[in-house]
Amino acid sequence: MLGLPAYADEKVSGSTRDRRISRSSPLSIRRRGFGNPVCSQITDIVAIDGPVGAGKSSVGRRVAERLGFAYLDTGAMYRAATWWAIENGTDLDNPEALTAITQSMPLYMSDCNGELRVRVGEQDITEAIRTPEITRQICKLAHALGVREHLVRLQREFSARQPTVADGRDMGSVVFPKARWKIYLDASLEERARRRAAQFAEKGLQVELAELTRDIEERDRKDMTRAVSPLRKAPDARVLDTTQLTFDRSVDAIVDFVREVL
Repeated sequence: MLGLPAYADEKVSGSTRDRRISRSSPLSIRRRGFGNPVCSQITDIVAIDGPVGAGKSSVGRRVAERLGFAYLDTGAMYRAATWWAIENGTDLDNPEALTAITQSMPLYMSDCNGELRVRVGEQDITEAIRTPEITRQICKLAHALGVREHLVRLQREFSARQPTVADGRDMGSVVFPKARWKIYLDASLEERARRRAAQFAEKGLQVELAELTRDIEERDRKDMTRAVSPLRKAPDARVLDTTQLTFDRSVDAIVDFVREVL
């Protein structure tokens, strides 16, 4: 069962295990700092970084299935934190308030028949965190140092327990600098916009492609220039441009790379 580790409690129902993220628990991660060398030198990680719309989540999940690794969607964590902040009326321009609200978030992430489900408390927000509004606001959470420190601690605590495929913006450069396998997944701006528009269409959300392209371009700029853990290719990462690749070929390329280095 994939999911995030039980810091407070763990509920098992059928084939689905929900794991809660909490500040207080018998395994409190507050004992392990953001810069703790034990946490930062975890090696059994497939770290997949890249810009929005490159296919990190869908490809990463399938790679984890193929390899029998756990899967960690860090983007979903930031999206959930963004949803939680908006839901609670938090000032999105106040980093201290964003940190406090993120630390209070009762986050559950679980794998259900191969699909990631995200809950905050008893509310399923799997679809709610994938809206254009969340996409526009998520950078404010990603730029808040306290938010990032809190979520990075959770990511490292989870991945220290089992081989993991983790995708995000700073997996290979910051969160897991000693990861054995690092991939920078990329695609052209136009292709990434097309893919994201198709994802929205599948959910019944219609967006203007030109506007979406501008939004993605602006998101790229913010991600690459932010002061805290900017998006960049780790020096030892292998670049995989998926613009002309099918989904299956993208997955195969990463699985082959992992097996080469095993």
